[in-house]
Amino acid sequence: MTPLHFEQLYEAEWTELEAQVRLILTGRSRQSNGVEPIRGDRVAALYRRACEHLALARARGYPRYMLDRLEKITGDAHQVIYQRREFGVHRLKRAVLYDFPRAVRSHAAYVWLSTALFMIPACVVGWLVYQNPDLILSVVDAGQAAEFEEMYSESDRSIGAVRDADSDWAMFGFYIEHNTSISFQCFASGIFFGVGSMFFLVMNGVFGGAIAGYLTERGLGETFWSFVVTHAAFELTAIVLSGAAGMRLGHALVSPGRHTRKQSLVLAARESMVIIYGVAVMLLIAAAIEAFWSSARWLPLPLKYSVAAGCWIAVLSYLTLQGRRAD
Repeated sequence: MTPLHFEQLYEAEWTELEAQVRLILTGRSRQSNGVEPIRGDRVAALYRRACEHLALARARGYPRYMLDRLEKITGDAHQVIYQRREFGVHRLKRAVLYDFPRAVRSHAAYVWLSTALFMIPACVVGWLVYQNPDLILSVVDAGQAAEFEEMYSESDRSIGAVRDADSDWAMFGFYIEHNTSISFQCFASGIFFGVGSMFFLVMNGVFGGAIAGYLTERGLGETFWSFVVTHAAFELTAIVLSGAAGMRLGHALVSPGRHTRKQSLVLAARESMVIIYGVAVMLLIAAAIEAFWSSARWLPLPLKYSVAAGCWIAVLSYLTLQGRRAD
């Protein structure tokens, strides 16, 4: 049976269940706008049927939009039948342990493309600038290059040299604003058919790679890498995921399938927002590490690199393994 035939065959039941659940949730029990009055036995029967349809649709690999609709219908019906709402700690626990990593894995194609668009320019440009430091002027001007050198040098104005608690909190706020703006660019610009997300991913990869190559060639690699390596596990991953979510929006506009472009965009945005919520948490963690840990020059380098390795392993393991049993 084709997905279209399946949908046409059971569309009436799904619509009826949606209408019945809507009446229950809005607290109305009488007939309204042509909808049959609430009947508990009928709602329960439709709920069981919708669960069967969802299982069939999953087993047959039917389109994502159909699975999303059936998941929402059965989820809402389950809530009204069993009178259990998932708010607060329970909902947060589900989002962290299941929804976010599952959403990332379900968008694996976009995540891999986003990773390539960011990492390949970063590595290529970083290597070229390391071999020929004058190329840094193709990315930043001479004044900015000098500022980066001073920032990661042993001078009194370098990162972490004269920081106190108030400065750490001020930088924490700055890093949140700065990192959020980059991620927002990568995500929101996806509305331009995905091209905007691709552009900002490549641009940020080029910029980061150029700075890394330049400072390493100048002999400031130890200061630079020990500063960025820990929080980068959360920050760079969040930027890549933001770009992936943005490209999902763009693809919905380029190839809407059987939906209108507006409908396709709404469905894509609904899927992508789960990732964006996770990205927001990752950016908060990254800002905290960058402000209170990365800038601590007194910490021994082996400890910093060990913690960084642990963070990278934790982030990648979480995104690839967490919640797979639920899948």
